[in-house]
Amino acid sequence: GLACADQLNKQGYTVEVFEKNEVIGGLLAIGIPDFKLNKKIVNRRVTFMEEEGVKFHTGVNIGVDKKLSELKDNFDAVVLCGGSENPRDLPVEGRELDGVHFAMDYLSQQNRINAGIKINANQLIRAEGKDVLVIGGGDTGSDCIGTAIRQGAKSVTNFELLPQPPKERKKDNPWPEWALIERTSTSLLEGCKREYAVMTRAFVGENGKVEKVKAIRLHFGPKDASTGQRQMKEIPNSEFEIKADLVLLAMGFLGPNKNDLIQELNITTDRRSNVSTNSDYMTNIEGIFAAGDMRRGQSLVVWAISEGRKAAKSVDEYLQGIS
Repeated sequence: GLACADQLNKQGYTVEVFEKNEVIGGLLAIGIPDFKLNKKIVNRRVTFMEEEGVKFHTGVNIGVDKKLSELKDNFDAVVLCGGSENPRDLPVEGRELDGVHFAMDYLSQQNRINAGIKINANQLIRAEGKDVLVIGGGDTGSDCIGTAIRQGAKSVTNFELLPQPPKERKKDNPWPEWALIERTSTSLLEGCKREYAVMTRAFVGENGKVEKVKAIRLHFGPKDASTGQRQMKEIPNSEFEIKADLVLLAMGFLGPNKNDLIQELNITTDRRSNVSTNSDYMTNIEGIFAAGDMRRGQSLVVWAISEGRKAAKSVDEYLQGIS
């Protein structure tokens, strides 16, 4: 969203940005921990954009506080950059227990605290003195691990459903394909027990609070020649339990939130629930574009910046005929 707004503003358009959270910057501001991205960098860029004329509206949730149709009527073009915010859940026994949280609820809360925003005591998610389990071995899981360690966790364990990747590329994974190798983040090096090929079966607790987690180990067979997938099977008699009074679910995202931002004008989505666009980033509704995770699914910051700039170029072509 910021990349798109910045590009269009420099091209001479009057640009306004609507943000549902209380700060500008999206995941850069409230998702990525300070120890990975100092927020001074984000705030500096936002300040530049404000001084250059971009108008920011915080605390405005489009589709809830303001209708998308209203924006369509009042602006020559609208670009949807709402991200992929619908987290993948884990519907197993005990999921309702207190102490089981989505990763982004945990990470965004700590970033808000770091920014000086007060959180109600009964809503705090803290790892201090606790046995923490992070389910999911990607970047978000790594961020949870580093945050829990900084909060003073007693122990941190990481479950990954998939098998342990090789240290080096295999022959069926040549360059320039993405290297499917084991990556160890600095957070993991700080003190985390890592468990691969593990499926969580249940959360167990008393008095409504999680106390331990039941799991089982998995075996993955060879790749299927047609699909490239490896068949997963539970290993008999491999069940085990670990202590955990804080569980963080970091298993990825399933597209944007399904609210009136998308549904009011019947904007089409693809089979992965992301907003569908044509080659010029426009949705099925003329004048409404989409970019970033909302369009392509969860990805990296560099992809978000690239998508925002390309969408800006398409908006310019749509409004001027050339860019």
